[in-house]
Amino acid sequence: MRSIKTIFKIGQGPSSSHTVGPFSASNIFLNRYPEADKFKVVLFGSMASTGGGHGTMSAIEKVLPNVGIVIDNETKDIPHPNTLDFYAYKDGKEIGMNRILSIGGGVIEIVGEDNPLSNDVYPQKNFSEILDYCKDRSMTLQEFVYEQEDSDIKDYLLKIWKAMEDAVERGLNAEGVLPGGLGITRKAKMLYNTVSHGESADITMERLISAFSYAVMEENADQGVVVTAPTCGSCGIIPSLLYYLKHCRGYKDSEIIDALAVSGLVGNVIATNASISGAECGCQAEIGSACSMAAAGLAALFGLNLGQIEYSAEVAMEHNLGLTCDPVKGLVQIPCIERNAVAAHRAMNAVNLARFLYTTRRISFDAVVETMYKTGKDMNEKYRETAHGGLAQIYKDK
Repeated sequence: MRSIKTIFKIGQGPSSSHTVGPFSASNIFLNRYPEADKFKVVLFGSMASTGGGHGTMSAIEKVLPNVGIVIDNETKDIPHPNTLDFYAYKDGKEIGMNRILSIGGGVIEIVGEDNPLSNDVYPQKNFSEILDYCKDRSMTLQEFVYEQEDSDIKDYLLKIWKAMEDAVERGLNAEGVLPGGLGITRKAKMLYNTVSHGESADITMERLISAFSYAVMEENADQGVVVTAPTCGSCGIIPSLLYYLKHCRGYKDSEIIDALAVSGLVGNVIATNASISGAECGCQAEIGSACSMAAAGLAALFGLNLGQIEYSAEVAMEHNLGLTCDPVKGLVQIPCIERNAVAAHRAMNAVNLARFLYTTRRISFDAVVETMYKTGKDMNEKYRETAHGGLAQIYKDK
């Protein structure tokens, strides 16, 4: 498995696969052909269908000078739903070409080449093998991460955490209408400041977590800087919970970093054995993965045992199975913003169930990850980030 650094990356919203990935790919291609005087990029699959709403064109145009972008909705024989072909020209002649895949979470692969990020850091291939390793050595999951990763991993996670905090705080202080034409107003500040008469402690917690999740997702929708967790489309779940636990419950940065390490490990297992790409497996691969990662991180933060952590992750993923990706107008707004807040609460609920019921479980985390992948592959293409069906189609028909 890869480093968890591939799971958590700082980048510009609104989409890790459609914005962060193409931005990175454009930089790589430009560095390969700096002498080119003209470029062309062809978008296929989901990239062609929702690239406009997801900011793909602007991400490419920020990097490549004199670039023409072609939308190809006809070609179906592509290696991944997020496929881009890059061409470089000099004096009217083609001097270079790369096919690049944006495989989810901002991670890219260049067809026919080894990807440096694909180098294995973890010898284990699934969660069961990780659990066996940790049990044999009486080791926590965060200790396992710190043993396997480079020595700078805690510094990296602290940088990631500070970027998450910044996104929450910017979002809580911002107002106005989000771009894209849907007329969606920012709600995070209102949620944060509005207290109902006689509000209970539980309602306060739910309102604040929702506000923190909305804050990050509204920043993402406004093309602000966020952290893939594991994608931009699901970037509000983990920060909202951890921000609440630090700023409202007094957890320390060092404890938050431990939770991020466990969350990243779970995301890594999913990315290795299934997918974190909405274009490949629907929103279950984004929201479901983030919910599962959050639940595992929370369980570790609360000091639960390995079995409870696995059950937390499993419950969170299991009850997102089949979740479709049908963004209205191809924007990461409806249902994405609200869905992040709902999933944050679901992650907390999963931990609370697992705390007491983990000895009764019958399904492993690895089994539910495998099921998610199979479900995603069986899912109709309309519901895999193409904006051709579901909520997106209903909006078109009105």
